Amino acid sequence: MRRVCLIVLDSLGVGGAPDAERFGDLGADTLRHIALACAMGQADEGRLGPLHVPVLSSLGLGLACALSTGGVPPGLELIGPARAKYGCATQVSRGKDTPSGHFEMTGAPVLFDWGYFTQAEQSMPARLLDTLAARAGLPGVLGNCKASGTEILVRLGEEHLRTGKPIVYTSADSVLQIAAHETSFGLERLLQVCAIARELANEYRIARVIARPFVGEDSATFVRTANRRDLAIPAPAPTVLDHVCAAGGTVVCVGKVGDIFAYRGVSRSIRAYGHDRLMDATLAAWREAGDKTLVMTNFVDFDSVHGHRRDVAGYARALEAFDARLHDFLNALEPGDLCILTADHGCDPIWQGTDHTRERVPVLAAGPGIRCESIGIRETLADVGAAIAQFLGVDGTGHGRSFLAEDEHRCIKEYS
Repeated sequence: MRRVCLIVLDSLGVGGAPDAERFGDLGADTLRHIALACAMGQADEGRLGPLHVPVLSSLGLGLACALSTGGVPPGLELIGPARAKYGCATQVSRGKDTPSGHFEMTGAPVLFDWGYFTQAEQSMPARLLDTLAARAGLPGVLGNCKASGTEILVRLGEEHLRTGKPIVYTSADSVLQIAAHETSFGLERLLQVCAIARELANEYRIARVIARPFVGEDSATFVRTANRRDLAIPAPAPTVLDHVCAAGGTVVCVGKVGDIFAYRGVSRSIRAYGHDRLMDATLAAWREAGDKTLVMTNFVDFDSVHGHRRDVAGYARALEAFDARLHDFLNALEPGDLCILTADHGCDPIWQGTDHTRERVPVLAAGPGIRCESIGIRETLADVGAAIAQFLGVDGTGHGRSFLAEDEHRCIKEYS
């Protein structure tokens, strides 16, 4: 029996992207900057001392950073050999967004430019918003600007409650976001509005329309809920998820992964929110997984709760909490199992602005029989998809080159 779990540490970049300057991100280095802040006592809110992620470090995360930027971040030093394959990947997709990273890691890099709403104010065309309002029966919209999702609730949330106009905004990503109060406006109504916006946004090649429900009574109490939905354009070509399903296998997506892939190549989707619940759901899905199963989970809070909000201490706490739970998952691996950990982009919490950052991403591969060695700097994140296809014995996508040998499922290695 062969099974793969693909874990996405959303936004955990390791710096060093050769084209970072083109994105205004030269010098961005998410993991290193978090580790440095911890080592210097600048991230002690709710925690103390150097970054402590012994399980990730034992898999070679610090060594992956060194491949990318030349040095191991403080706290990620490794005594003895790594317990996994370790390396980093240079993304070839043209965007530094969630769909581009996920599509590339599953073997379908985005080799074209998404559409973007580039203006800071009056960001979206009047024709798009007028059509949206008419078709959805809206009295109009608020916002129409680039904004942080939390800041815009403080600024426009009360006006939304008074007028019934949803809040529409964008960011540096290829995205159209619509925020509305979950009870006064209604979650189902918001999702209907977003479905219309998804159809209209196709003309502009916008990668995602995101529903952003929130609750609260006023600007001091507004908070986004867990009922976010991402309405994404499907991947530009079949992914390894499609190939697993076509070969009679099973693809289980946990968290927002099903949304990202527009539910194409998805056998089952499990909704879960918060890292503990995401790990619980991943472990439960893994216990039930049969032969030729791919379980894929995105741990989104690294990005949405901490990276975008430039919360260094919170990001560090989340990494340490995830590391403690990762030990449980690795102990659940059996002969014929493979766990790959990677990321989809960076989101350096000390960098300017609140957007993603263009960085290389780590690639760690662990499991009984997986040789513990460096896989170097990979030319594309699609190598992850190629490795999954090879391990499960399904067709590849034609992109990427596997970092696994043919016999790496046969040996037994204990994790304790």
